Amino acid sequence: MKRREFMTLLGGAAAWPLAARAQQRLPVIGFINSASPGGFGFLVDAFRQGLQETGYVEGQNVAVEYRWAEGQYDRVPVIALELVSRQVAVIVANSPGVQAIKTAITTIPIVFTTASDPVQVGLVASLARPGSNVTGVTQFNVEVAPKRLEMVRELLPAATMIGVLINPTNPQTEALLKDLDTASHTLGLQLHVLHANAERDFITAFATLAQLQASALVIAPDGFFLSRSEELAALAVRHAVPTIFQDRPFVTAGGLMSYGGSTADSYRLAGVYAGRILKGEKPADLPVQQPARIELIINLKTAKTLGVTVPLPLLARADEVIE
Repeated sequence: MKRREFMTLLGGAAAWPLAARAQQRLPVIGFINSASPGGFGFLVDAFRQGLQETGYVEGQNVAVEYRWAEGQYDRVPVIALELVSRQVAVIVANSPGVQAIKTAITTIPIVFTTASDPVQVGLVASLARPGSNVTGVTQFNVEVAPKRLEMVRELLPAATMIGVLINPTNPQTEALLKDLDTASHTLGLQLHVLHANAERDFITAFATLAQLQASALVIAPDGFFLSRSEELAALAVRHAVPTIFQDRPFVTAGGLMSYGGSTADSYRLAGVYAGRILKGEKPADLPVQQPARIELIINLKTAKTLGVTVPLPLLARADEVIE
């Protein structure tokens, strides 16, 4: 081998570990989601957008380790501890599961997205002053669940029996059902609770709705359900069940109505907070972000398919109407 070729090879070999060390120096964000990646691509995109708004581009000046619990909520804290060994700088996680992460990890900054009131579930001391290593974004989608029931009553004033689809493994379910039960008594409605934590359960749930001759369905806020928005919308139309859920993707997929804070925007804001923390800000100093507004979206095309006439006052309050 000629001396010049040898020196070139030697120089290249010396550069390899340097490049590897440079890659290792990228700050790492641990991204944990309690659901599965299928159906969540738009939320990952929203998170990356938030990072970019603070000057971080995945693969260029920040690395992201993605972990999915596949609906097994008890795995979330285990996954979080695995990420600690990866020396992540920030953990971004959705609820449920954040409470357990907070208990297990007290030094690494944690940014959450949650459908619940984070003060009520014990994530932060207050919205304005989180006061620990934890801050994040709430959509308040659990708290507005009774409002969805009110909208069903307004849409179908003659309704008596309403189905509620819940994920029994979601730790927020019990509190949500109490709120819905209280609201149903006020509205004079009878609720029938349907359970689903796997896709096969959807068929059984909609078959039960048909047997009960339920007038409508309210789908509880849940990451697993959100990742199956298209499937749930298709089943609701196929079985001719007027249905309301938490977020816009359900309605754009053909569902009748949604009412809630934007999940996509909450993931974008979580990305912004992750970036700000990487730049040195403390979670305790970052107030919990709240939705700019709670959006009502109605699919009029689906209403016509179902033979449902949307009352004009309800239609006038809609933030978006899909025709």
